[in-house]
Amino acid sequence: MKIHPTAIIEPGANLAGDIEIGPWCHIGSQVTLGPGCVLQTRCVFEGRVEAGENNFFGHGCVIGAAPQDFSFDPSADSCVRIGSNNTFREYVTIHRGTKPGTETVVGSGCFLMVGTHLAHNVKFADRVIVANNALFAGYVEVGDSSVIGGGSVFHQFIRIGRLAMVSGGSRFNKDIPPFCVADKNNVVRGINVIGLRRAGFSSASRTEIRRAFKTLYRTGLNITEALAAASKETWLPEAEPFFEFIRSSKRGVCALTSTHEREEDEK
Repeated sequence: MKIHPTAIIEPGANLAGDIEIGPWCHIGSQVTLGPGCVLQTRCVFEGRVEAGENNFFGHGCVIGAAPQDFSFDPSADSCVRIGSNNTFREYVTIHRGTKPGTETVVGSGCFLMVGTHLAHNVKFADRVIVANNALFAGYVEVGDSSVIGGGSVFHQFIRIGRLAMVSGGSRFNKDIPPFCVADKNNVVRGINVIGLRRAGFSSASRTEIRRAFKTLYRTGLNITEALAAASKETWLPEAEPFFEFIRSSKRGVCALTSTHEREEDEK
């Protein structure tokens, strides 16, 4: 264990034997850090935080701070739960859950760049990539392998589907369906073809997802009508998560941009 002499470790903190804690860090009494974790300078961990192995926390990260919620009771037993093999660059902030027994969650293999903020009860799946200064309000859910552009902002309770790609500087208060490219203000403009290829989706699977996208967005039907039409057709398993995401949306889903750019044709 390598702990700088200026770091403050409160009694009760559960630290693995091979972690590194840099100068002027402050680790609270309810913090658990797994093997291989590295904290650079001035990191603050407070409240109940549970982090797995091989997580990197850059200068100035604040993990487990109280949520920015006027109804929050400081005595509430809530937490931040983090998986393994994540990178949190400088000044990432992650607030703990706002209700007793709730948690803010980051999966494994994620990369959060400078200034990313996760509010209370946000849930990140695995392998999520977030560029600088993106802001996620309370209860936002982000699916596996999503890529979020810098400076994007997300309203509370919305969902970002698996393998979605979001352009930088965008803002959203509606759900972003899986496999889609989204930008500007609550719009999508096609399928994340490159992301699907990198994730190992076959040509047939990609074609099926494109067909599902066209059924929802390019038939001139509203969402209810498009889902009804889709239910009468036979689909490969890869398309079902797309329709299930739409069916389960509570805030509504992003619309197709009026200045639609034709998505890349597959070779």
